[in-house]
Amino acid sequence: MSVAITEADLTLTGTAQAKMSDLFQQVDDSVQGVRVFATAGGCSGVSFGMTFTDVINDDDGVLAFDGFKVVVDDGTLDYLRGVEIDFVDQGDGNATFIFNNLPQMGGGCGSCGSSSGGGCS
Repeated sequence: MSVAITEADLTLTGTAQAKMSDLFQQVDDSVQGVRVFATAGGCSGVSFGMTFTDVINDDDGVLAFDGFKVVVDDGTLDYLRGVEIDFVDQGDGNATFIFNNLPQMGGGCGSCGSSSGGGCS
């Protein structure tokens, strides 16, 4: 049985929720949610990504929205507490989900791991 996570753990802006809802209308019924994951690497030590998933494991946390679920494994959730996921469309074909309020994790270059969601510069 998966564990419910709350908006104290992870939030999505209204823009991100709308885009995610649009994306879920385009996938087949086998997709159970969008999995947010962490991978080692980069100067901050951790990078984040998202992918559709057709499996929700017993140790996954689930944040349910109208029309979709965000799924996070328990190891990744420790890195994401307090993070806000936003969707930014700059209008020139450059649109992406970004992670705001990332925790400071140390690192050795530029603005890696910045609390404003920036990357390496």
